[in-house]
Amino acid sequence: MPGARRGQTGDVNDFDLLVLGSGPGGQRAAIAAAKLGRKVAVVDRREMIGGVCINTGTIPSKTLREAVLYLTGLNQRELYGQSYRVKDDITVADLGMRTQHVIGRETDVIRSQLARNHVTVLPGVGRFVEPNAVAVSGGREPGGREQKVTADKIVIATGTRPARPDSVAFDEKTIIDSDGIIHLDHVPETMVVVGAGVIGIEYASMFAALGTKVTVVERRDRMLEFCDLEIVEALKYHLRDLAVTFRFGETVASVERMARGAITVLESGKRIPADTVMYSAGRQGMTDDLQLEAAGLAADHRGRIKVDEHYRTAVPHIYAVGDVIGFPSLAATSMEQGRLAAHHACGEPVSDIIDLQPIGIYTIPEISFVGRTEDDLTAAKVPFEVGVSRYRELARGQIIGDSYGMLKLLVSPDDRRLLGVHVFGTGATELVHIGQTVMGLGGTVDYLVNAVFNYPTLAESYKVAALDAMNKMRHMARLSE
Repeated sequence: MPGARRGQTGDVNDFDLLVLGSGPGGQRAAIAAAKLGRKVAVVDRREMIGGVCINTGTIPSKTLREAVLYLTGLNQRELYGQSYRVKDDITVADLGMRTQHVIGRETDVIRSQLARNHVTVLPGVGRFVEPNAVAVSGGREPGGREQKVTADKIVIATGTRPARPDSVAFDEKTIIDSDGIIHLDHVPETMVVVGAGVIGIEYASMFAALGTKVTVVERRDRMLEFCDLEIVEALKYHLRDLAVTFRFGETVASVERMARGAITVLESGKRIPADTVMYSAGRQGMTDDLQLEAAGLAADHRGRIKVDEHYRTAVPHIYAVGDVIGFPSLAATSMEQGRLAAHHACGEPVSDIIDLQPIGIYTIPEISFVGRTEDDLTAAKVPFEVGVSRYRELARGQIIGDSYGMLKLLVSPDDRRLLGVHVFGTGATELVHIGQTVMGLGGTVDYLVNAVFNYPTLAESYKVAALDAMNKMRHMARLSE
């Protein structure tokens, strides 16, 4: 057996590396180990190849967003008027067609990548029976019998599912979680979104763009607390323009299902009727069925597994990556965690993950940032200057009809390095990488001032914002002379 090693019992194990879950983290871990010449297998259900990311989470939601933007003609209304529509009566079928097409294509790509790298796919659900052994059920064995698989190293990449409060009677039709969105049989006229986190606000903005009257209920005083306050306020203003109602500082007491919809009852006494109620109450690690105790492991109350800087669990030959280990729970970081864990498991030298990681929020409009926020810097007593560019001042902004977008640079007046980049508007999740690269290479605002950007582009906003910050710092220097 090529690459096989002796396990704890002295027996030859079936695989060098066994990965539980085929989402972004698991997939990258498996392929990275395979590229290093190891014998690798991945365990996942046939219908879930690609994990939650491909089937119910990231890819479906972002594809749905693109379908909404296209079919509503929302981005073109600045140019052609508020009544502009590509399609007047948008149905779930219209939205689902694009989503299912992309899911199918992405699943094929993942299967092809695994096959091309000679990664064995074991269809089914895995559970630990020993620290080095996993029982896979629902796979190839006749009559659904379990198949025992052993491995030198194991990577847990099972991901998460939407957390469901016990007090809420989910019915998959009227009262749903974020996974249930793509299975709706109609576009609701009214909707309550419970939770103003990333997922809740993304879906709230999509349905608001479709014309649904959305009410967002959030127990905290603001949404997206980790984002720049000015950017969040801009998003809030835009969503209110799409008729979204916000109820901050409110807690849901109960949800009463009615013959035609549901009534969300708040602890303050407010009653909000809606066709659909969507709960976005965080995520729960999918570790319930892993029988972690058989491997000498345990998860916390949210199903998350604790790991060290190399993504090793308390059992040294077992690793965990992706959403199942908690923050930041992003597909992009999960991929890198999977790659790094696989390299460490294979004894290959590898650099640590770079701390400078971008955050992308696919609301309508998009938000993306990298580095520190104004609030963070102020609390840490770190001086900074702000440079701002607004899309309406750019030729490209006028061409695409985006009058609300903006890019903000936070610059150190001491050494002129970039401390943070915050973008709101069209292409924000793409634009942020320019700032990320400059920051990662230790560049200063001077580079952006002196660089030549294609014209007309949104990337030109970097030069405009850099000049704004530079002029402010120059003015301060003159006053200080």
